[in-house]
Amino acid sequence: VMDTPFHRDITKELYTALRKQGIAPGVYYSPDDFYWLYKHNIPINRYVPNVQFNVNSGLLKYDQQQITELLTHYGPISMIFFDGDPRGLRELAWKLQPNIVVTRGGIETPEQNVPGSPLPGPWEANMTMGTSWQYQPQDTYKSVPELLDILIHTRARGGNLLLNVGPKPDGELPIEQEERLRQIGLWMFINSECIYNTRPWNITNENDVWFTQIPDKDANGKELKTSTLYAIVDRPWRRGTFTELVLQSVRTTAQSQVSVLGQNSKVFEYQQRADPTPTLKEQSDGLHVRAMRTQRLTDSGVYANPAVIRITHVEQAFIPPTATTLDPQANGGKYLLRGEWQNPGSKATVQVGFEYRTITGEDTNARTSRWQPLPLESVSTPGAFTRETEAFQPGQDYEVRTVVRHPLLTIYGNMVRVTVSPAASAK
Repeated sequence: VMDTPFHRDITKELYTALRKQGIAPGVYYSPDDFYWLYKHNIPINRYVPNVQFNVNSGLLKYDQQQITELLTHYGPISMIFFDGDPRGLRELAWKLQPNIVVTRGGIETPEQNVPGSPLPGPWEANMTMGTSWQYQPQDTYKSVPELLDILIHTRARGGNLLLNVGPKPDGELPIEQEERLRQIGLWMFINSECIYNTRPWNITNENDVWFTQIPDKDANGKELKTSTLYAIVDRPWRRGTFTELVLQSVRTTAQSQVSVLGQNSKVFEYQQRADPTPTLKEQSDGLHVRAMRTQRLTDSGVYANPAVIRITHVEQAFIPPTATTLDPQANGGKYLLRGEWQNPGSKATVQVGFEYRTITGEDTNARTSRWQPLPLESVSTPGAFTRETEAFQPGQDYEVRTVVRHPLLTIYGNMVRVTVSPAASAK
Protein backbone atom coordinates (compact mmCIF):
# COMPACT_ATOMS: atom_id res chain seq x y z
CA VAL A 1 0.00 0.00 0.00
CA MET A 2 2.97 2.30 0.49
CA ASP A 3 3.57 2.09 -3.28
CA THR A 4 0.08 3.46 -4.04
CA PRO A 5 -1.20 7.05 -4.02
CA PHE A 6 -2.81 6.37 -0.61
CA HIS A 7 0.70 5.90 0.86
CA ARG A 8 -0.42 5.26 4.44
CA ASP A 9 -0.81 2.16 6.60
CA ILE A 10 -4.50 1.54 5.96
CA THR A 11 -4.48 -1.61 8.11
CA LYS A 12 -3.46 0.39 11.17
CA GLU A 13 -6.07 3.07 10.46
CA LEU A 14 -8.80 0.46 9.99
CA TYR A 15 -7.97 -1.41 13.23
CA THR A 16 -7.79 1.86 15.17
CA ALA A 17 -11.24 2.83 13.87
CA LEU A 18 -12.69 -0.60 14.71
CA ARG A 19 -11.39 -0.53 18.28
CA LYS A 20 -12.70 3.01 18.74
CA GLN A 21 -16.19 1.68 17.97
CA GLY A 22 -15.79 -1.32 20.29
CA ILE A 23 -15.43 -3.82 17.43
CA ALA A 24 -12.93 -6.65 17.88
CA PRO A 25 -10.60 -6.75 14.84
CA GLY A 26 -9.80 -9.90 12.94
CA VAL A 27 -7.70 -11.02 9.99
CA TYR A 28 -8.65 -12.86 6.81
CA TYR A 29 -5.61 -14.51 5.25
CA SER A 30 -5.26 -16.54 2.04
CA PRO A 31 -2.16 -18.80 2.13
CA ASP A 32 -2.44 -19.32 -1.64
CA ASP A 33 -1.03 -15.83 -2.11
CA PHE A 34 -1.97 -14.70 -5.62
CA TYR A 35 0.82 -12.11 -5.82
CA TRP A 36 3.46 -14.68 -4.85
CA LEU A 37 2.10 -17.17 -7.40
CA TYR A 38 2.07 -14.48 -10.09
CA LYS A 39 5.65 -13.40 -9.37
CA HIS A 40 6.77 -17.03 -9.66
CA ASN A 41 4.92 -17.67 -12.94
CA ILE A 42 2.54 -20.17 -11.34
CA PRO A 43 -1.04 -20.14 -12.70
CA ILE A 44 -3.34 -18.68 -10.06
CA ASN A 45 -5.68 -21.38 -8.75
CA ARG A 46 -7.18 -22.64 -5.50
CA TYR A 47 -7.12 -26.02 -3.73
CA VAL A 48 -4.91 -27.74 -6.31
CA PRO A 49 -1.48 -29.32 -5.68
CA ASN A 50 0.64 -26.81 -7.64
CA VAL A 51 -0.26 -23.89 -5.32
CA GLN A 52 0.48 -25.72 -2.06
CA PHE A 53 3.42 -25.24 0.30
CA ASN A 54 5.01 -28.63 -0.31
CA VAL A 55 5.65 -27.91 -4.02
CA ASN A 56 6.44 -24.20 -3.72
CA SER A 57 9.64 -23.54 -1.83
CA GLY A 58 9.45 -20.16 -0.16
CA LEU A 59 5.66 -19.76 -0.08
CA LEU A 60 5.28 -20.89 3.54
CA LYS A 61 8.11 -18.59 4.67
CA TYR A 62 6.50 -15.70 2.77
CA ASP A 63 3.15 -16.39 4.44
CA GLN A 64 4.72 -16.69 7.88
CA GLN A 65 6.44 -13.33 7.46
CA GLN A 66 3.11 -11.70 6.61
CA ILE A 67 1.31 -13.37 9.54
CA THR A 68 4.10 -12.21 11.86
CA GLU A 69 3.69 -8.63 10.62
CA LEU A 70 -0.10 -8.71 11.01
CA LEU A 71 0.04 -10.19 14.52
CA THR A 72 2.86 -8.06 15.95
CA HIS A 73 2.36 -4.57 14.45
CA TYR A 74 -1.31 -3.92 15.14
CA GLY A 75 -2.07 -4.79 18.74
CA PRO A 76 -4.37 -7.59 19.96
CA ILE A 77 -6.15 -9.42 17.13
CA SER A 78 -9.23 -11.34 18.23
CA MET A 79 -9.60 -13.83 15.38
CA ILE A 80 -7.98 -15.07 12.20
CA PHE A 81 -9.50 -16.86 9.20
CA PHE A 82 -7.19 -18.99 7.02
CA ASP A 83 -8.79 -19.45 3.60
CA GLY A 84 -6.46 -22.27 2.61
CA ASP A 85 -3.98 -24.68 4.16
CA PRO A 86 -3.45 -23.43 7.77
CA ARG A 87 -0.58 -25.76 8.68
CA GLY A 88 2.41 -23.85 9.94
CA LEU A 89 0.36 -20.65 10.10
CA ARG A 90 -2.24 -21.29 12.79
CA GLU A 91 0.48 -22.60 15.10
CA LEU A 92 2.42 -19.37 14.50
CA ALA A 93 -0.73 -17.32 15.17
CA TRP A 94 -1.32 -19.08 18.51
CA LYS A 95 2.36 -18.56 19.44
CA LEU A 96 2.28 -14.85 18.64
CA GLN A 97 -1.14 -14.21 20.18
CA PRO A 98 -2.20 -17.09 22.46
CA ASN A 99 -5.75 -15.75 22.88
CA ILE A 100 -6.50 -15.49 19.16
CA VAL A 101 -9.44 -17.52 17.85
CA VAL A 102 -8.74 -19.44 14.64
CA THR A 103 -12.01 -19.87 12.75
CA ARG A 104 -11.42 -21.43 9.31
CA GLY A 105 -8.36 -23.55 9.86
CA GLY A 106 -9.42 -24.41 13.40
CA ILE A 107 -13.17 -25.15 13.30
CA GLU A 108 -15.83 -26.07 10.75
CA THR A 109 -16.82 -23.05 8.64
CA PRO A 110 -19.64 -23.91 6.19
CA GLU A 111 -19.94 -21.18 3.58
CA GLN A 112 -23.15 -19.86 1.99
CA ASN A 113 -25.24 -22.45 3.82
CA VAL A 114 -26.38 -23.40 7.31
CA PRO A 115 -26.06 -27.12 8.14
CA GLY A 116 -29.33 -28.95 8.66
CA SER A 117 -28.39 -30.08 12.17
CA PRO A 118 -25.91 -29.07 14.89
CA LEU A 119 -22.27 -29.86 14.12
CA PRO A 120 -19.99 -31.38 16.77
CA GLY A 121 -17.88 -28.75 18.48
CA PRO A 122 -17.76 -25.03 17.70
CA TRP A 123 -18.53 -23.94 14.14
CA GLU A 124 -19.26 -20.80 12.14
CA ALA A 125 -21.51 -20.17 9.14
CA ASN A 126 -20.07 -17.66 6.66
CA MET A 127 -22.75 -15.87 4.67
CA THR A 128 -23.06 -12.93 2.29
CA MET A 129 -25.87 -10.38 2.42
CA GLY A 130 -26.28 -10.77 -1.30
CA THR A 131 -24.45 -13.15 -3.63
CA SER A 132 -20.97 -11.58 -3.51
CA TRP A 133 -18.30 -11.05 -0.88
CA GLN A 134 -17.00 -7.78 -2.31
CA TYR A 135 -19.08 -4.80 -3.41
CA GLN A 136 -20.75 -5.36 -6.75
CA PRO A 137 -23.23 -2.70 -7.93
CA GLN A 138 -25.46 -5.26 -9.65
CA ASP A 139 -25.76 -7.52 -6.58
CA THR A 140 -29.13 -8.67 -5.28
CA TYR A 141 -29.65 -8.90 -1.52
CA LYS A 142 -31.36 -11.26 0.86
CA SER A 143 -34.33 -9.77 2.69
CA VAL A 144 -34.15 -8.92 6.40
CA PRO A 145 -36.48 -11.85 7.28
CA GLU A 146 -34.15 -14.16 5.32
CA LEU A 147 -31.07 -12.83 7.11
CA LEU A 148 -32.75 -13.16 10.50
CA ASP A 149 -33.74 -16.73 9.65
CA ILE A 150 -30.09 -17.46 8.88
CA LEU A 151 -29.06 -16.00 12.25
CA ILE A 152 -31.77 -17.83 14.19
CA HIS A 153 -31.22 -21.19 12.48
CA THR A 154 -27.46 -20.89 13.01
CA ARG A 155 -27.82 -20.17 16.73
CA ALA A 156 -30.49 -22.86 17.19
CA ARG A 157 -27.89 -25.31 15.84
CA GLY A 158 -25.10 -23.96 18.04
CA GLY A 159 -23.11 -22.04 15.43
CA ASN A 160 -21.66 -18.54 15.17
CA LEU A 161 -22.67 -16.35 12.22
CA LEU A 162 -20.21 -14.33 10.16
CA LEU A 163 -22.34 -11.99 8.02
CA ASN A 164 -20.37 -10.25 5.29
CA VAL A 165 -20.57 -6.63 4.21
CA GLY A 166 -18.77 -5.22 1.16
CA PRO A 167 -17.88 -1.51 1.25
CA LYS A 168 -17.86 0.60 -1.90
CA PRO A 169 -14.54 1.94 -3.22
CA ASP A 170 -14.83 5.04 -1.02
CA GLY A 171 -15.29 2.90 2.12
CA GLU A 172 -19.00 3.61 2.49
CA LEU A 173 -21.42 0.73 2.95
CA PRO A 174 -24.04 0.47 0.19
CA ILE A 175 -27.36 1.78 1.47
CA GLU A 176 -28.95 -1.66 0.92
CA GLN A 177 -26.44 -3.20 3.33
CA GLU A 178 -26.72 -0.38 5.85
CA GLU A 179 -30.52 -0.61 5.92
CA ARG A 180 -30.37 -4.34 6.55
CA LEU A 181 -27.80 -3.94 9.31
CA ARG A 182 -29.95 -1.31 11.00
CA GLN A 183 -33.03 -3.54 10.87
CA ILE A 184 -31.06 -6.49 12.23
CA GLY A 185 -29.73 -4.13 14.90
CA LEU A 186 -33.28 -3.18 15.89
CA TRP A 187 -34.24 -6.85 16.19
CA MET A 188 -31.09 -7.56 18.23
CA PHE A 189 -31.77 -4.56 20.50
CA ILE A 190 -35.01 -6.29 21.51
CA ASN A 191 -34.02 -9.96 21.27
CA SER A 192 -30.24 -10.34 21.69
CA GLU A 193 -30.84 -12.29 24.91
CA CYS A 194 -31.87 -15.32 22.82
CA ILE A 195 -28.72 -15.10 20.67
CA TYR A 196 -25.72 -14.33 22.89
CA ASN A 197 -24.36 -16.93 25.35
CA THR A 198 -27.06 -19.45 24.43
CA ARG A 199 -26.83 -23.05 23.29
CA PRO A 200 -29.13 -25.40 21.38
CA TRP A 201 -32.21 -26.92 23.02
CA ASN A 202 -32.55 -30.68 22.66
CA ILE A 203 -34.37 -30.04 19.37
CA THR A 204 -33.78 -27.09 17.06
CA ASN A 205 -37.43 -26.27 16.41
CA GLU A 206 -41.04 -27.36 16.53
CA ASN A 207 -42.29 -26.41 13.08
CA ASP A 208 -42.05 -22.57 12.89
CA VAL A 209 -40.90 -22.09 16.51
CA TRP A 210 -37.11 -22.17 16.96
CA PHE A 211 -35.29 -22.67 20.24
CA THR A 212 -32.19 -21.60 22.14
CA GLN A 213 -31.55 -22.03 25.86
CA ILE A 214 -29.41 -20.94 28.80
CA PRO A 215 -29.05 -23.68 31.44
CA ASP A 216 -29.86 -22.74 35.05
CA LYS A 217 -27.00 -22.91 37.57
CA ASP A 218 -26.79 -23.33 41.33
CA ALA A 219 -24.90 -21.04 43.69
CA ASN A 220 -21.64 -22.84 42.87
CA GLY A 221 -22.08 -22.47 39.12
CA LYS A 222 -23.05 -26.10 38.52
CA GLU A 223 -25.60 -26.59 35.75
CA LEU A 224 -29.04 -27.82 36.75
CA LYS A 225 -31.58 -29.84 34.77
CA THR A 226 -33.71 -26.76 34.13
CA SER A 227 -33.12 -23.94 31.66
CA THR A 228 -34.41 -20.63 30.45
CA LEU A 229 -35.87 -21.41 27.04
CA TYR A 230 -36.27 -18.92 24.20
CA ALA A 231 -39.05 -19.78 21.75
CA ILE A 232 -38.44 -17.72 18.60
CA VAL A 233 -41.80 -17.44 16.84
CA ASP A 234 -41.19 -17.23 13.10
CA ARG A 235 -44.75 -16.57 11.93
CA PRO A 236 -46.89 -13.48 11.29
CA TRP A 237 -47.86 -11.93 14.62
CA ARG A 238 -49.53 -8.55 14.50
CA ARG A 239 -49.23 -6.11 17.40
CA GLY A 240 -52.19 -6.35 19.76
CA THR A 241 -53.07 -9.95 18.92
CA PHE A 242 -52.55 -13.18 20.84
CA THR A 243 -50.73 -16.20 19.50
CA GLU A 244 -50.87 -19.65 21.06
CA LEU A 245 -48.08 -22.20 20.87
CA VAL A 246 -48.42 -25.88 21.72
CA LEU A 247 -44.92 -27.13 22.58
CA GLN A 248 -44.28 -30.83 23.04
CA SER A 249 -40.56 -30.66 23.82
CA VAL A 250 -40.99 -28.46 26.92
CA ARG A 251 -42.18 -29.21 30.46
CA THR A 252 -42.67 -26.46 33.03
CA THR A 253 -41.83 -26.53 36.74
CA ALA A 254 -43.35 -24.75 39.71
CA GLN A 255 -40.88 -21.88 39.16
CA SER A 256 -41.61 -21.37 35.46
CA GLN A 257 -42.61 -17.91 34.23
CA VAL A 258 -43.35 -16.64 30.73
CA SER A 259 -42.70 -13.28 29.09
CA VAL A 260 -42.12 -11.72 25.66
CA LEU A 261 -38.75 -10.06 25.14
CA GLY A 262 -38.93 -6.29 24.74
CA GLN A 263 -42.23 -5.70 26.57
CA ASN A 264 -43.55 -5.87 30.12
CA SER A 265 -46.75 -7.72 29.07
CA LYS A 266 -48.73 -5.61 31.55
CA VAL A 267 -50.05 -2.83 29.34
CA PHE A 268 -51.12 -2.38 25.73
CA GLU A 269 -50.72 1.20 24.58
CA TYR A 270 -54.01 3.12 24.06
CA GLN A 271 -56.10 0.10 25.15
CA GLN A 272 -56.32 0.26 28.92
CA ARG A 273 -58.89 -2.55 29.20
CA ALA A 274 -56.71 -5.05 27.32
CA ASP A 275 -54.98 -7.71 29.39
CA PRO A 276 -51.78 -8.83 27.61
CA THR A 277 -50.61 -11.09 30.44
CA PRO A 278 -49.05 -14.29 28.96
CA THR A 279 -50.01 -17.71 30.30
CA LEU A 280 -48.65 -21.26 30.52
CA LYS A 281 -50.86 -24.33 30.75
CA GLU A 282 -49.87 -28.00 30.63
CA GLN A 283 -52.38 -30.11 28.71
CA SER A 284 -52.44 -33.63 27.32
CA ASP A 285 -51.17 -32.50 23.91
CA GLY A 286 -48.32 -30.37 25.25
CA LEU A 287 -47.49 -27.05 26.86
CA HIS A 288 -49.89 -24.29 25.77
CA VAL A 289 -48.24 -20.87 25.68
CA ARG A 290 -50.49 -17.85 25.06
CA ALA A 291 -49.04 -14.37 24.63
CA MET A 292 -49.88 -10.98 23.10
CA ARG A 293 -47.37 -8.93 21.15
CA THR A 294 -47.47 -5.31 22.35
CA GLN A 295 -44.17 -3.95 20.98
CA ARG A 296 -44.61 -0.83 18.83
CA LEU A 297 -41.61 -1.32 16.56
CA THR A 298 -43.44 0.17 13.58
CA ASP A 299 -46.21 2.76 13.53
CA SER A 300 -48.38 0.51 11.38
CA GLY A 301 -48.43 -2.25 14.01
CA VAL A 302 -47.18 -4.75 11.44
CA TYR A 303 -43.66 -6.04 12.15
CA ALA A 304 -42.66 -8.94 9.91
CA ASN A 305 -39.77 -10.25 11.98
CA PRO A 306 -39.94 -12.93 14.71
CA ALA A 307 -40.88 -12.28 18.33
CA VAL A 308 -39.29 -14.20 21.19
CA ILE A 309 -41.08 -15.80 24.12
CA ARG A 310 -38.95 -16.51 27.21
CA ILE A 311 -39.95 -19.37 29.53
CA THR A 312 -37.88 -19.83 32.67
CA HIS A 313 -37.03 -22.98 34.67
CA VAL A 314 -38.23 -25.53 32.11
CA GLU A 315 -37.25 -29.14 31.55
CA GLN A 316 -36.94 -31.25 28.41
CA ALA A 317 -40.04 -33.34 27.66
CA PHE A 318 -39.04 -34.98 24.39
CA ILE A 319 -36.12 -36.99 23.01
CA PRO A 320 -35.84 -36.36 19.28
CA PRO A 321 -35.20 -39.05 16.66
CA THR A 322 -31.73 -39.39 15.19
CA ALA A 323 -30.72 -39.79 11.55
CA THR A 324 -27.53 -41.23 10.05
CA THR A 325 -26.41 -41.19 6.42
CA LEU A 326 -24.45 -44.24 5.28
CA ASP A 327 -22.16 -44.48 2.25
CA PRO A 328 -24.17 -44.95 -0.96
CA GLN A 329 -23.53 -48.06 -3.05
CA ALA A 330 -22.95 -47.81 -6.81
CA ASN A 331 -24.83 -50.29 -9.00
CA GLY A 332 -24.20 -49.73 -12.69
CA GLY A 333 -25.62 -46.33 -13.58
CA LYS A 334 -27.63 -46.16 -10.36
CA TYR A 335 -26.86 -45.48 -6.72
CA LEU A 336 -28.44 -47.10 -3.67
CA LEU A 337 -28.75 -44.43 -0.98
CA ARG A 338 -28.68 -45.79 2.57
CA GLY A 339 -29.71 -44.34 5.92
CA GLU A 340 -30.74 -45.25 9.46
CA TRP A 341 -33.00 -43.64 12.01
CA GLN A 342 -33.72 -44.21 15.68
CA ASN A 343 -36.73 -42.95 17.61
CA PRO A 344 -36.17 -43.21 21.37
CA GLY A 345 -38.58 -40.45 22.35
CA SER A 346 -41.93 -41.34 20.81
CA LYS A 347 -43.82 -43.88 18.73
CA ALA A 348 -44.78 -41.46 15.99
CA THR A 349 -44.88 -42.50 12.35
CA VAL A 350 -42.33 -40.50 10.38
CA GLN A 351 -41.41 -39.96 6.77
CA VAL A 352 -37.88 -40.88 5.74
CA GLY A 353 -35.88 -40.23 2.60
CA PHE A 354 -32.90 -38.46 1.11
CA GLU A 355 -31.78 -35.13 -0.34
CA TYR A 356 -28.83 -34.47 -2.63
CA ARG A 357 -27.06 -31.44 -4.09
CA THR A 358 -24.33 -30.96 -6.65
CA ILE A 359 -20.99 -29.63 -5.38
CA THR A 360 -19.08 -29.83 -8.66
CA GLY A 361 -16.71 -26.86 -8.92
CA GLU A 362 -17.56 -25.57 -5.43
CA ASP A 363 -15.00 -24.15 -3.03
CA THR A 364 -14.07 -26.69 -0.36
CA ASN A 365 -16.32 -24.97 2.18
CA ALA A 366 -18.90 -23.20 -0.02
CA ARG A 367 -22.27 -24.68 -0.92
CA THR A 368 -24.52 -22.66 -3.21
CA SER A 369 -26.71 -25.34 -4.83
CA ARG A 370 -30.08 -26.12 -3.30
CA TRP A 371 -30.89 -29.51 -1.84
CA GLN A 372 -32.97 -31.65 -4.19
CA PRO A 373 -35.47 -33.92 -2.38
CA LEU A 374 -36.22 -37.49 -3.36
CA PRO A 375 -39.65 -38.99 -2.55
CA LEU A 376 -40.31 -39.79 1.13
CA GLU A 377 -41.86 -42.95 2.54
CA SER A 378 -43.83 -43.36 5.79
CA VAL A 379 -42.38 -45.75 8.37
CA SER A 380 -43.13 -46.51 12.01
CA THR A 381 -40.33 -48.94 12.84
CA PRO A 382 -36.85 -47.47 13.44
CA GLY A 383 -33.92 -48.90 11.53
CA ALA A 384 -32.37 -48.88 8.08
CA PHE A 385 -33.96 -47.54 4.90
CA THR A 386 -32.80 -47.21 1.30
CA ARG A 387 -33.73 -45.60 -2.00
CA GLU A 388 -32.30 -46.19 -5.46
CA THR A 389 -31.69 -43.17 -7.70
CA GLU A 390 -30.51 -42.42 -11.21
CA ALA A 391 -30.22 -38.68 -10.54
CA PHE A 392 -26.41 -38.62 -10.36
CA GLN A 393 -24.63 -37.66 -13.57
CA PRO A 394 -21.25 -39.08 -14.68
CA GLY A 395 -18.22 -37.00 -13.73
CA GLN A 396 -20.06 -34.97 -11.11
CA ASP A 397 -19.63 -34.56 -7.34
CA TYR A 398 -22.59 -34.63 -4.94
CA GLU A 399 -23.49 -34.54 -1.27
CA VAL A 400 -26.26 -36.72 0.15
CA ARG A 401 -28.06 -36.55 3.49
CA THR A 402 -30.88 -38.48 5.12
CA VAL A 403 -34.15 -36.78 6.04
CA VAL A 404 -36.50 -37.82 8.85
CA ARG A 405 -39.72 -35.80 8.94
CA HIS A 406 -41.25 -36.11 12.39
CA PRO A 407 -44.61 -34.42 13.15
CA LEU A 408 -42.74 -31.84 15.27
CA LEU A 409 -39.66 -31.17 13.17
CA THR A 410 -37.51 -32.32 10.26
CA ILE A 411 -34.20 -33.96 11.18
CA TYR A 412 -31.24 -34.21 8.81
CA GLY A 413 -28.44 -36.74 8.93
CA ASN A 414 -24.75 -36.18 8.29
CA MET A 415 -23.63 -35.30 4.77
CA VAL A 416 -21.82 -37.92 2.65
CA ARG A 417 -19.85 -37.04 -0.48
CA VAL A 418 -20.42 -38.99 -3.71
CA THR A 419 -18.00 -38.75 -6.65
CA VAL A 420 -19.45 -40.30 -9.80
CA SER A 421 -17.11 -41.88 -12.33
CA PRO A 422 -16.71 -39.97 -15.62
CA ALA A 423 -17.63 -43.19 -17.43
CA ALA A 424 -21.16 -43.52 -18.70
CA SER A 425 -21.80 -46.15 -16.05
CA ALA A 426 -20.79 -45.61 -12.43
CA LYS A 427 -18.28 -48.12 -11.06
